[in-house]
Amino acid sequence: MRVLGIDPGSQVTGWGVVEGDVNGRNYRLVEFGVVRLNSSATFPSRLLKISRALDEVITRLKPDACAIEEAFLATNPKVTLKLGQVRGVALLAAESAALEIGEYSPRSIKQTVAGYGNAEKQQVQEMVRLLLSLTTVPEPHDAADALAVAICHFHHAGLNNRLTAAASSMKSTPAAVAAARRRG
Repeated sequence: MRVLGIDPGSQVTGWGVVEGDVNGRNYRLVEFGVVRLNSSATFPSRLLKISRALDEVITRLKPDACAIEEAFLATNPKVTLKLGQVRGVALLAAESAALEIGEYSPRSIKQTVAGYGNAEKQQVQEMVRLLLSLTTVPEPHDAADALAVAICHFHHAGLNNRLTAAASSMKSTPAAVAAARRRG
């Protein structure tokens, strides 16, 4: 499975693709990068640049899923609205490509990757480096954050797969089969 992680930003949007097994135990880096936006450009033109860049990444690297950081409430309402619009463009790109989509809070990403929901950026970046067996921390931090989102998705998707498998095996036990026959 390949997961595209996205760290949305109105100035810099990070992205990273990680490949691994569906159990979330083994994964490797495929590629990462950022979409740098010109602050003098109009906001709609920045959104278009993000859209085109993500479409290109999806077409070229062919992920199976997309994981994106949920919006957080910034102190400035205008910043919150802009981040929401960037997220919308990213979600549209993923949905247009028929990717499975996972959305994770910043706290959940930190908890999953670093083991602590209030981890500092440097701690998350170092854990990304260790988990992907990289020699250096991915730069810029927006790309490292996107990789952390992808890793988070592997762990949550793996847990969901294990829970679904466990539920399926419980449905096929002799007692469950007998109970189903009695009901119908």
